[in-house]
Amino acid sequence: MGRSESRRAGQRAGGAHHYGGAVRTDWRGALTLRGWGFVGAAIAVLLAAELLGRRDLLHLAVFLGLIPAAALASNLLFRPSLDVRRTPTPDVVEAGHTTEVALSLAHSGLLSGRMSMAEQLPPSLGAGPGFLYPGRSIGRDGRSHYRYELASPRRGLYLLGPVEAMHTDPFGLAERHSRIGAPTRLTVTPPVLPLAEGVLAGRRGTEGTVAARIQSMPSDDDVMTREYRPGDPMRRVHWAATARQGELMVRQEESATSPEATLILDLRRSAFPFPGHAASDAPDSPAFEWAVTTAMSVCAHLVSLDYSIRLLAPDGTLALARSASAPEPDSPEYAGAAGLAAIGESLAAITPREAAASAGDGFSDLLLDRLEGHRGRGPIVAILGRTSRDAARELAPAALLAERALAAVVVPVAGGGREAVEALRQSGWMAAECTPRTPVASAWAALVDDSPERGGRR
Repeated sequence: MGRSESRRAGQRAGGAHHYGGAVRTDWRGALTLRGWGFVGAAIAVLLAAELLGRRDLLHLAVFLGLIPAAALASNLLFRPSLDVRRTPTPDVVEAGHTTEVALSLAHSGLLSGRMSMAEQLPPSLGAGPGFLYPGRSIGRDGRSHYRYELASPRRGLYLLGPVEAMHTDPFGLAERHSRIGAPTRLTVTPPVLPLAEGVLAGRRGTEGTVAARIQSMPSDDDVMTREYRPGDPMRRVHWAATARQGELMVRQEESATSPEATLILDLRRSAFPFPGHAASDAPDSPAFEWAVTTAMSVCAHLVSLDYSIRLLAPDGTLALARSASAPEPDSPEYAGAAGLAAIGESLAAITPREAAASAGDGFSDLLLDRLEGHRGRGPIVAILGRTSRDAARELAPAALLAERALAAVVVPVAGGGREAVEALRQSGWMAAECTPRTPVASAWAALVDDSPERGGRR
């Protein structure tokens, strides 16, 4: 199987999801340089015939003029119908990895000579590979096959194609440019960066493995209990544990073998300013890209510890619901390898959004209500952009709803998130300020070092 020239590049693009097809947009027909040469010769001979009064030169001028005209007409009227099939493998790839794109083309109708073709890619991807049709490798089905590779260093949706074809007549006097085939979507997910084992791994060990053994052979002394909280029904009071502890204790409501984690991903447009751009047309800022990469890495870390994950936005809605690439936009939680894959695909095209006028620019009561509904079921991790002290104080009480509450505040310039970090820490969060240049692993380590088990600041 032949290979065309390989191109390795990548940025973001967008568009619909199509595979193959015989869609064709004919957008230009013209004479080649050789064809214009015939036209020039015809004009020169015509002038000579006029000056010299030679009828034979007039006949020659007409003949020279008709040749490129006939070539152009035949190129416009008689052209093959081309079918393009394009398959990226894989069609969902992690940023920094390569995907191999297989192209196959076949034609129906009259084809004279060879056609030169070029794969069309978004401007940010550079020039696509060029090739000739028919190719050197023709399958039993009569299709010409080509392959090329793409590496995408940044998350996003990429449109590959269509193919631009240039067809000339057998004498090379006229050419026609056509764009054939529908574009194909390639989804590039954020990279997954390794995070150090720390507080969450320790909590998962006690909540999961040990508790599972206890619950497999339960006894009255082994029932999982916790301290009484206002609103707990009295029927759940564990009197034996209460007598031992000297305070009201209740039976655990949830199974410790299936802990849940909540990740708050900041999607406020105002939290991720981009200098020199209006909020309505600003590209994703480096701070937001850092936040998305961190969110993806944290989710992978949590899944490796067998947590199921909820992703919420500051307004309390599902964070992935409005992503153009979300395969399950209405899913309330994600678990396992399939869930992580859905999160990555959803984060590929996620962007900040403007807050509703009624929601303000902080953290809504709906978010706090949803966190309250999952009280004690697992850690809360917040990946925040630029946040004011007042907005941080709105989120601060959520630390009381989880065993661990961690927050990374990413700002363009160091020091811009200090007030928010202090407000969160004063309420029990493990919080750290970061910039887009902060390595994600270092930011995670800073949160772990803020743990009380390590003598960190609370």
